[in-house]
Amino acid sequence: MRLCLLIFLLIAVPRVAFGASMPDFSGLTYEQKLGNQIPLQEAFRDEAGRSVRLSDLFNGKPLILALGYFHCPNLCSVVRADLFDALHASGMTAGRDYSLVVLSIDPSETSADATSAKADDLQRYPVPGAVKNWHFLTGTAGAVQAVADAVGFHDRFDPQLKQFVHPVGIVFATSTGNVSSYLLGVGYRPGDVRLAVTRAQWGSIAAAALPVLLLCYHFDPTTGRYTLAILKLLDLAAGITVVTLVGTLFLAFRRDRGRA
Repeated sequence: MRLCLLIFLLIAVPRVAFGASMPDFSGLTYEQKLGNQIPLQEAFRDEAGRSVRLSDLFNGKPLILALGYFHCPNLCSVVRADLFDALHASGMTAGRDYSLVVLSIDPSETSADATSAKADDLQRYPVPGAVKNWHFLTGTAGAVQAVADAVGFHDRFDPQLKQFVHPVGIVFATSTGNVSSYLLGVGYRPGDVRLAVTRAQWGSIAAAALPVLLLCYHFDPTTGRYTLAILKLLDLAAGITVVTLVGTLFLAFRRDRGRA
């Protein structure tokens, strides 16, 4: 929670305070588009190399959608691990209760990358029904962007690090492809995931989730920490924010005393 808060503070602080080299995090959020229709006719490649449309994957069930990429060195694998842990503990069966799509936002990734990622995840998370009903997809930049726009997912490619900077979270859609709810950040609980799937199964649209901003950027999943460069920026952002807050309170106090 502290890291999420600090990233939010970092975005709130003017770029000039950090100099021109500060990473640009503006606009990198999950814009919650509850009730919006996902473009079901967009074509992708699944882990077996077959051409599929999203409409082929619902099977009359709610859809869990995770956007990220397979060769991500940061939080994407953590997101999938948290989600799959929660699904394993939820008592739900893929195909009976839900379908799942892991969609790569990197148009350079291929079905071979999807195959490798799915095989690794299935080995670690033997969730009932997952072999047939977890779909790891790749696609063209246009097809991926159409889905990202529909669910309010905003990302940016950092050419220096050769990484995608993007928000972290999971999208739940009804069986007709309408956005039902979001779980943002990481640390998904089985009960929350089950509730989101049940709500989507009923065709219900939830209220907006608490806007937690956790970015997949400069995170080391082996240590569970952000890199030193990002932590320095976050700490600096927090410091500037505290100073600004203290100054605002001081001016407000002086103004109130002047009125007295």
